[in-house]
Amino acid sequence: MPYEGLLRPLQLGDFTLKNRIWMSAVSRNRAKNSYPTELMKEYYVQRAVGGAGLIICAVLEYMWDDKHVAGWKNITDRVHAVGGKIYAQLSHVGRLSHPDDLNQKLSGLPVYGPSAIPARGIKFRNVSGGVDDFVPRAVEDPRILIEQFRHATINAKKAGFDGVEPSADLRKVHACNGMLVNQFLDLSCNQRTDEWGGSVENRSRFGLEILKIMIDIFGRNVSVKVNPAGGPSDTGMPLKDTLETFSYFLSKADKLGVSYIAISRYDSRYDTVIHGVPRGAQHNELESYRPYIKNAKLFLNGHVTPDEAELLISQGKIDGVFFGNGWISHPDLAKRLEHGLPLDVPPSVAHLYGGADEDIWNVGYTTIPLRRTRIWRRRIS
Repeated sequence: MPYEGLLRPLQLGDFTLKNRIWMSAVSRNRAKNSYPTELMKEYYVQRAVGGAGLIICAVLEYMWDDKHVAGWKNITDRVHAVGGKIYAQLSHVGRLSHPDDLNQKLSGLPVYGPSAIPARGIKFRNVSGGVDDFVPRAVEDPRILIEQFRHATINAKKAGFDGVEPSADLRKVHACNGMLVNQFLDLSCNQRTDEWGGSVENRSRFGLEILKIMIDIFGRNVSVKVNPAGGPSDTGMPLKDTLETFSYFLSKADKLGVSYIAISRYDSRYDTVIHGVPRGAQHNELESYRPYIKNAKLFLNGHVTPDEAELLISQGKIDGVFFGNGWISHPDLAKRLEHGLPLDVPPSVAHLYGGADEDIWNVGYTTIPLRRTRIWRRRIS
């Protein structure tokens, strides 16, 4: 096999997964009015058939009523029918929402953050204008938000997801992809003086309490994703604070019994530059935090090539890898790696995003205009 390590099965929580070529949560903004569609089902089923060992679905905060549950159950049932496994990434966008966003209006709630500190340089996907033009409300009692995670986790269980992941990753700069857990961890976002701010123990409390709730509901099938370096969405701390914060948070998450921890590497393309200074604290995330992960499986994310992933697995540094762009442009990515077929990942996949308001809004979603896709169909089907 060309990628023996990547293609080796892995025991994860209650499941044995067929490989370590996993699909990261890549928000494509296709849920009309926040509810899942038949087109979304086709999208995830394509990737399950294409060999993804595990699919992480960017549910975000859209899991608040029975209609959401029914819509996602329609998707998870079909993914399971073709032999796939699927986790829900449950997140809250915190200060990166906007009061004029449709889903924010539907919630009937103000835009909350750990503190009343706006995120600079944000361009909102679903709002005209809306850059640095409002200040979020500091949530008085974060337990209110933790209970929202509980409600969403219960609904994810009803919807048939195999597991859940609260993401502390802030890779995307769009308002609907920012993550509240990271905002509580980050000193530049969280300037509270109560039990939820200040010390690393207090700043970690919000995310750890959410993990405890999720483990109560899903047992071993809970994970967490982090982007320690920061940068996107006006986040980032001095390196000393970064190392102290994420070493503590990941060691505590590991001891709680999460099934895996996913670390996203720094990417300068998503860094927020303020007055000419990048916000991210660049460092070797894998080497810095690997010693603190004793029990959970460790997965790496962030422009990892198959060859690099295979090497790191062989060295025992990681257990597997998440691909994002690779799965966007190749619904059959794992099958291609297994059979030694070429990849045709373009320099940018921006043209494969788009949105639900486009005339042909499934182009680049379930219909991939790549020549080499036909190679797979001829040789393997």
